[in-house]
Amino acid sequence: MKKESLDLVVRELLERSGSLAEIKLESHFPGNRIAGGKYSMGTHTVTLYKEEIMRQCQQLFSSADRFLDYFTVVFAHELGHAEDTELEELANYLDSCITEQERCLTALKIEENAWGFAEKLLPDMDKAFMQKIIYHSLKPYRDQLQVEPA
Repeated sequence: MKKESLDLVVRELLERSGSLAEIKLESHFPGNRIAGGKYSMGTHTVTLYKEEIMRQCQQLFSSADRFLDYFTVVFAHELGHAEDTELEELANYLDSCITEQERCLTALKIEENAWGFAEKLLPDMDKAFMQKIIYHSLKPYRDQLQVEPA
């Protein structure tokens, strides 16, 4: 995938969202999980990991044919964290949760907020494609809580 294509997606979504977050594109996530992106509240920075996004796309869709769409959805989700007015309060609450149930519910709420933002930011994205990504992203949180999608 050409860097110019990714840069164009980044510019378009930043403009559409009005976000002032700093954006970094990296090749690989430094940890040992397949994280496509992360948002750092302290620096108001979204970092996207191209190789991990490619791997996620291949795992979920058995192909990298829709990598650019997948990248767009992941980026919109990370912008959702960056622009979430509840994030700081939720993150602080996450640190003070007493029960594992509270912790899981709060983490799920953080992720649902970001996905809600992404859906509004990408009204023309293929709905089935996006819903499959969202479903699989939220599944571990819901499995922990043993709840079904709303």
